[in-house]
Amino acid sequence: MAQLNAKNILLLHPLGYQLAAAARDISRKANIMPPLGLASIAAYLERAGLCCEILDCYAFPDADQRLQQLLREQRPALLGISCTTASFHDGVRLAQLAKAELPGLRVAFGGPHVSALKEKVLEFSPLIDYAVIGEGEQSMLELAQLAGDSPENVEGLVWRAADGGLVNNGYRRQALVLDELPFPAYHKLAGYPDAYKLPIFNYPKAPNSSCISSRGCPYSCSYCDRSVFRQTFRYNSADYLYRHLLYLKDRFGIRHINFYDDQFTFHRGRVEEFCRLMIEQPLGMTFNCAVRAEHVDRGLLQLMKAAGCWMVSLGIESGDEELLARHRQNADLDMLAETIRTIKSCGIRTKGLLMMGLPGETEASIRRSMDYVFSLPIDDFNLAKFTPFPGSPIYETIHQLGAFDEDWPRMDCMHFQFIPQGMEKAQMEKLFIEFYKSHFKRKRVLLGYLAMLWKSPDSWLRFAGSAGQFLRFALSNKRYGSS
Repeated sequence: MAQLNAKNILLLHPLGYQLAAAARDISRKANIMPPLGLASIAAYLERAGLCCEILDCYAFPDADQRLQQLLREQRPALLGISCTTASFHDGVRLAQLAKAELPGLRVAFGGPHVSALKEKVLEFSPLIDYAVIGEGEQSMLELAQLAGDSPENVEGLVWRAADGGLVNNGYRRQALVLDELPFPAYHKLAGYPDAYKLPIFNYPKAPNSSCISSRGCPYSCSYCDRSVFRQTFRYNSADYLYRHLLYLKDRFGIRHINFYDDQFTFHRGRVEEFCRLMIEQPLGMTFNCAVRAEHVDRGLLQLMKAAGCWMVSLGIESGDEELLARHRQNADLDMLAETIRTIKSCGIRTKGLLMMGLPGETEASIRRSMDYVFSLPIDDFNLAKFTPFPGSPIYETIHQLGAFDEDWPRMDCMHFQFIPQGMEKAQMEKLFIEFYKSHFKRKRVLLGYLAMLWKSPDSWLRFAGSAGQFLRFALSNKRYGSS
């Protein structure tokens, strides 16, 4: 049998559920985001002289045969699989398929679920040789360069010793300097950019893409897992950021960017400098970002608008201040409301990010959230079903706070796997649908979506192409149409 090629690495992004459901998955139709972490690792490995391929099974669900084909053609010595909690089981299935094809293949898992659970990931399946914890670029490079040696000196790794014991080498001591990283290997993503879609009505023009300009968040909300970046905040400089957008425009024709940062404006100075670059040397591109209310004001928002900012998202989470104070710092709903009005008055669309079902939630607190959201000039909103992910502070005590069905494949923020004490699942589902229906029935909201005919015509084309599925989801709240 031919030897494996130590210079070839294959990176996988699992679909996360059964193939038959992919065509009916309204969540996938509404938003397909490029796997930016894998694209960053691929660029890092290629710069070091290695050959890397990415197979994105979420963008192209019927990928098992393509995986086997790549394994036979490339004969990679290392397979990297990036997982969330919901996609972990599917990742293990793909690892099994890959090892059946190439028994000598080494398999590394990474991503938030893996960084949170560390040794437990290797205990879960003997198919997994390594768990990469934290940021993956340098650890994957060192794994690829091992050539059969022990990984005892590879930081950011949990691995199996010869006696079967698990060894945790701990997080990497030295963080990467983000401006020294190559741009992600977007060209390794089949069909990029057209195969990837931002959420409907969340962009003015296509083609568009997501991009990450910082890593980490210094806050410590009860529901957030910080296992990968921990409580750090590092960022690309304004100059790097501008060159990144210029590259995306020149190479792929990208016209709109969604910055997928937790805290885009946390470092005000770099955002001001970036905006001035976009104003003085226009790229003809627009952008979205997510902010915390404490880190924007009218002056900054006006500068962002002039630089092309099209929409700003804010994490509201709950309109019940007492509940919110149990789960995040600085729970000031008046300040949040004033910030949302300021964003709107600067001519920028606003999107509220909420969740339902936090520990302590009641029907009264949900109705207070509805009243709060409907009192604000919010153009769009996303209501997630609270999910206690491994690695989040509240995960440790979640069983004391309600009924938790830890079924990983369903932990995608679209199923109520946790029911707070005093609530029933049927009651939660009913209130969830009522929340969305009430939002979409409002005249101002309907007129706003009508205006998207000329503000985001591509969104309407996508909506029209799957109108039946979107409407069924609105009426039933079922992601796959039947489950």
